[in-house]
Amino acid sequence: MSGRFVDGKWLSKEHWEADQGGAFKRQESRFRAWVSEPEAHRYHLYISHACPWAHRTLIVRRLMGLEAVVGCSTVHPLMGGDGWHFDGSDPHFPSADPLYASGHLKELYLRSDDRVNGRVTVPVLWDRKKECIANNESSDIIRMFSTDFRSLGRPLLDLYPEALRSEIDLVMDGIYQPINNGVYRCGFAQTFEAYTDALESLFSALDHWDRILKQQPFLCGSTPTLADVALFTTLIRFDAVYYVHFKTSKRHIYEFEGLWGFVKRFYRLPGIAETLHMDHIKTHYFASHRQLNPRGFVPPGPDVEAMLGLQ
Repeated sequence: MSGRFVDGKWLSKEHWEADQGGAFKRQESRFRAWVSEPEAHRYHLYISHACPWAHRTLIVRRLMGLEAVVGCSTVHPLMGGDGWHFDGSDPHFPSADPLYASGHLKELYLRSDDRVNGRVTVPVLWDRKKECIANNESSDIIRMFSTDFRSLGRPLLDLYPEALRSEIDLVMDGIYQPINNGVYRCGFAQTFEAYTDALESLFSALDHWDRILKQQPFLCGSTPTLADVALFTTLIRFDAVYYVHFKTSKRHIYEFEGLWGFVKRFYRLPGIAETLHMDHIKTHYFASHRQLNPRGFVPPGPDVEAMLGLQ
């Protein structure tokens, strides 16, 4: 089961987002304020370690050296009919809301808009001064962290250099629908035709970027950018989860020379390993999506360092 708000009222059911042909349709993010003049300690980031979209923001927060000025909390990886929840008592998945002691993330959505519509998603960039959600769109948040928030941090890399922004934007647009969203379009398709269309688009795009990454280390050249962050968070989940859970089992990512080399290069960047929590990832997908895995069994492994050949 999953839930969403309809005019501020919470409703649950098994499937929400599909068109008439059974294809998965991702909802548009509801909160899109751009923070152009950020203040240290004013904003708080709510994430799920399981979610690739939220993982993007955690990586960029780390690489931009913003950990001392933008707080961060994580929801519990197991999502039920009331959506993402907090549980600071779980020693394996420590997660609590330090601002309001909320039980569920949906409470923060209602604080922002008591007539809110749509699903409750992560990431959430919370404005502590206005006591509302500033933004819940990952692509906005990572761009803000890389530009407007930059002066507040201690950047390790320039992830969004001005000279490359047009190219980075084009690449991010190019990988979003077939790859980032494509794995979900495979997993949540409600007809076989929708599934096969998504699968074909996914592997066509993987083949394309595999060729690019055989020729250069990163998507836009010799240095990592936001485009690489966006690709990495999908690919690192692919073999461990999507390959089986979302039925993307045509090929493993490790079978793509260019893509697998990229995954290993990106993982080795300073601080990236610490942002990856495979236990959260597998618990969320395998135990939360009971329509895909009715018994909720969570398979063991993998050892990420061994998987990437780093041991």
